[in-house]
Amino acid sequence: MRVERAVSLSAGFAVAWLALLGLLSFVVPPDIHLDALVALAPMAACAALSVRATAGFAVAALVLTVWLGAQNGAWGTGQQWVRLFDAVAVSAAAVVIATVRSRRERQLNRLTNISQIAQQAVLPVVPAQVPGVAVASRYESASEDAFVGGDLYDCSWTEGYTRFIIGDVRGKGIAALGQAARVIRSFRQAAATKETLPEVVADMDTYLQSFFGPEDFVTAVVVDVTTPDQLKIVSCGHQPALLVRANGDAEFLDAPAGLPLGIGHDSDPVTIRWAPGDRLLLYTDGMSEARDRAGAFFPLRAQAALLREGSLEDALDALLERLFGHVPSGQLGDDLAAVLLENVPTSVSGRSSGDALTALRDDPRLVP
Repeated sequence: MRVERAVSLSAGFAVAWLALLGLLSFVVPPDIHLDALVALAPMAACAALSVRATAGFAVAALVLTVWLGAQNGAWGTGQQWVRLFDAVAVSAAAVVIATVRSRRERQLNRLTNISQIAQQAVLPVVPAQVPGVAVASRYESASEDAFVGGDLYDCSWTEGYTRFIIGDVRGKGIAALGQAARVIRSFRQAAATKETLPEVVADMDTYLQSFFGPEDFVTAVVVDVTTPDQLKIVSCGHQPALLVRANGDAEFLDAPAGLPLGIGHDSDPVTIRWAPGDRLLLYTDGMSEARDRAGAFFPLRAQAALLREGSLEDALDALLERLFGHVPSGQLGDDLAAVLLENVPTSVSGRSSGDALTALRDDPRLVP
């Protein structure tokens, strides 16, 4: 949208400027020469328009310069040739600038596409359903031109354990993306084999410390939903999950905030009962720290009714729509990852756990 707006403004200004000079030539005194102002049109065009469009405005500017000189009867004077040379030089410079800008934009677009592919390759597609739990997930970049960040989520589903993680790596860019990949790798290794969440967190922390620098860390929430009516949660310095009951009641699950991963592990898990129809929202600080123009935080708990409406996908879409309406110009201040879980009896899916596990393993969308 920003690019389209810039193109429209540049083209509109250039057209309006040339038209205005043409009209003024009929009303200003002959001793006022408008020729020196003509080259402003291609300069405005080169800021956002294509090379061909800029060249078109450059030609139009030169034609108008010749016509204005004829209107004033100035041809044959040395000063008029200076004005023409000025229009030619500035117009040529505008075309060169547009060429350089276009090349850089193409390079940036290629890098952005590569970044987006890298982010998608690292960030897995979580299954829409595992035994007893329905799932929806979203990732939103804080910048419309950048897709690389350190926010992450994942699901580990084996025949023994069903566990989820959401986290936020310190930092931005490619470095954060690489660390996020390591966090996901460590989660998959530990979540599939360790008996308890503290053991999962300890194993992840030990693994990550060998890769993290002295200032690197990741905040995270790890959730175990293996037992149908229980949520087991460990917080590693992360925002509390929001539990929305089937009856509409909502509460933040304030598990003791342990140390972020990569710094140490002092996890203290909590166990909370949840029933069919209950929904659990996991999120990163792109949501909890979103502010409006007055500086007020996004009222997440007040969105409980919204999170109860419709399917998980619809509820998460509606939540993000309201979030973007809260922040100025719909622009997030930080990247955002969100996962919405719902307690769904296994029988609802119409498949046994074994059939569902086979379907998940065969799902081509999932990153191995």
